[in-house]
Amino acid sequence: MTMVYKRRLWTGLQRLSGGMIKVFPYVRAQTSESAMSKEQRVLQYVQQNASRGDPDSVLAAVDKFGWETEWAMNLGDVKGAILDRFVKETAPQTMLELGTYMGYSAIRIARLLPETAKFMTVEFDQENAAVAREMIEFAGLQNRIIQITSDTADVIPQLKTKYDVETLDMVFIDHWKDVYVRDIKLLETNKLLRKGTVVVADNIIKPGAPEYAEYVRTCGKYDSTFHESRFEYSNDDIDGLEKSVFRG
Repeated sequence: MTMVYKRRLWTGLQRLSGGMIKVFPYVRAQTSESAMSKEQRVLQYVQQNASRGDPDSVLAAVDKFGWETEWAMNLGDVKGAILDRFVKETAPQTMLELGTYMGYSAIRIARLLPETAKFMTVEFDQENAAVAREMIEFAGLQNRIIQITSDTADVIPQLKTKYDVETLDMVFIDHWKDVYVRDIKLLETNKLLRKGTVVVADNIIKPGAPEYAEYVRTCGKYDSTFHESRFEYSNDDIDGLEKSVFRG
């Protein structure tokens, strides 16, 4: 694990817990009881309880784990239903996800896309990317998803030349909240957004992306709306998705 990742992980933990890390137990439990990471435990649960080649059963198993066993920082089923609606409405032929994590949202998205669509997902952490790769393969979507393990700041400028992307129809942002603004600006400066491109960002309220929300709502480049929901696997905490349509 790199120092950059450790620093970002610590920041994310502090934001999620309000300074008390023990509130959300998704730190890896490297103890004598279990040397498996949270992500590996979720993967094992899916492999034991879902049906291979059935994306919906994989999603259902991850959600059941998140609700009943251990909290996990996936998009979740409640906000996931909102994202499903956006994907169906947009019907993207070329789509980018920033933040693969365990592959949950990538599976949600890919199962709704036509086989002709190009869908790329980027993850910084190699261990999470490895879990996502197994999760996606178990769901039977390995040929529908292009997985990239790198920093999004390195990948975005290469999308046109290395990944043959002209423009993107849709983008889903769900990685480090403090780089949301950096990355949407990179998409703009690299001319990857066209008139009508839909950009959806998660965790606008919790742990919060206030700088991003202010930017897309006030910069004049987007028609932006907030869609209130619940924080993943929680009946109490408010969160939501920001849907921003690029004006071109």
